[in-house]
Order: sequence, then structure tokens, then C-alpha cells
Amino acid sequence: MIHIMDRKGRSMEQKVSRTTGLNGSQSVDRALSLLSLVSYFGDQGGALSNIVEQSGLNKPTTRRLLLALIRSGLLEQDRLTRRYYLGQEAYVLGTLATRRYGLLQIARDSLSFLSSKTQDTSFLSIQRDNHAVCLHREEGTYPIRTHALQAGYRHPLGVGAGSLAILAAMEDDEIEAVLAANEAELLAEFPDLAPPQIRDDIASAREMGFALNPGRILPNSWGIGLAIRYQDGRAAGALSIAAIDSRMQPARQLELAALMRGEVKKIEARLAHLQPLKDGQCGSPFQSQKATAAW
Repeated sequence: MIHIMDRKGRSMEQKVSRTTGLNGSQSVDRALSLLSLVSYFGDQGGALSNIVEQSGLNKPTTRRLLLALIRSGLLEQDRLTRRYYLGQEAYVLGTLATRRYGLLQIARDSLSFLSSKTQDTSFLSIQRDNHAVCLHREEGTYPIRTHALQAGYRHPLGVGAGSLAILAAMEDDEIEAVLAANEAELLAEFPDLAPPQIRDDIASAREMGFALNPGRILPNSWGIGLAIRYQDGRAAGALSIAAIDSRMQPARQLELAALMRGEVKKIEARLAHLQPLKDGQCGSPFQSQKATAAW
């Protein structure tokens, strides 16, 4: 396992293949894992000592793999700070993938609309393994704002409104697998969000039609979230809005959810043009019959 830290200093884990196959295959796996690890440091960049510590690899192996990634253009090293960052080739690959996976570009107008209309802060999150990653934070204009979530932050699925919306959109057996994988982290870092509580929150989300975080991470920071789905029903990500508790009373929750639902439909329609269903495949922007129809 590679142990990494989010921007709040909490430990996280990423599964890394430890197969006993060919050395070349192992090197590729480890290099790609380091590439992913460096991405978590974001604009701050990753120091070699931190990368070594959090990767679990020895220093010579880490340096060798980092140099290979630099030669490929996927990473670069700042000459002054010696920190490692994603490189130009990573940007090119990401740009090329935008045609198929460009959720942020598709959702930008909706995020701007929501924050302008509500004066509160809106977010776009996606799933990454058993966690949710905040891709973008759109500031609102209301003088008092919540800062519980920033772009680049990672939370276990089920922690936070957008993250909960993504988890609630999954099939029940998938949910149980995620909760089992995240249980140790949840108990250590989010004692108010142990698996039984998240199961209750999922049931409430499906009943209400939106996910609600009633201050479970920070007492005065509330949020609501709605999943964005591909045509086959899988969650592509989630929109969420966060505000102080006094601006999240029940009546306003319904108003915000209605606004978000309209934007989700727009995003899903745009996604349908990016990822058309294969011949013979039927899908819906809504959850399968296995889950609650209201959700």
C-alpha cells in the first residue's frame, strides 16, 4: 500500500500492485503509482523525502523511477526547490482525454450559475478508487463562507455531500465493498461518520432525492449534493453546495436541490454526447431499479 496525505495532513491509502511478475511490469506499476502520488501534492509539489516516505519505496528506486517519468515529460523537477510536479506531457494527455472525460469543462457553467444564483459555494467532485476528489470550488458571494472543501481535497466516499451522493448512486454491494475498504480510515479520521452512519445517510439521500451533510465534518458547515450520471447509470461525479448551517434550513435545502437538479440534467445531456451508449446497451441518467426510484 502507498500511504499518502491529503492537504489537511490526513493519511490515505492507494492500492498498488505488488505482483511477482516480470520486473518490467513491476517498474511500470510503481512508476505510474509515483506519478499518481506526485499529483496529490498539487501546486505545492512533492519533495523527494516525502515521496520516498509515502511511497514505501527505497530512495534509489524512487529516484530512478522519478527520473524516468521526467524523461517522458510526465513529471518535472523545479531547479530551485527540487520539488516534483506533473509535467507538460501529463497536461497533453489530460487535454486529449478531455473529449471523453471532460466533466469539469462541461460543468463549469453550471457551477458558475449555482454560485451566482445562491451566493453559496459550489463544488464538482469525482470518484477516485474508494475516495472522492474535489475537482473545482466555485466561490459564492455570501460574506460568510465555509472552507471545509478545497480543490484537490480527497475524502473517503460518503464523507461530505458530493461524496455521499456518489456513494448513494452505487449498487448496494458496491457500497458495502467501499465501506469495508474505508472502515479503518473512517473510524480513525471521521469518528462521526462510521459505516453505520453512512448507511443511514445513504438511505436518507435516496428518500429525499439529494445527499445531505448536516455538519458531520464541521458543525457549522452543511452541504447538499446530487450525483451526475452517465447514460448507463454510473456516477460520473457530483455537484454540491456548501453553506453555514443557518442557510441550510429544510425549505432552502429543497430550493437548492431543485436548482442543482436542473443543472445536473444539463450536464448529463452534454455527457451523453461525449460517451454514447454502445449498440444494444440501454441506460438512463437515473439509478437502476435495484435502488430507490426517488433517488
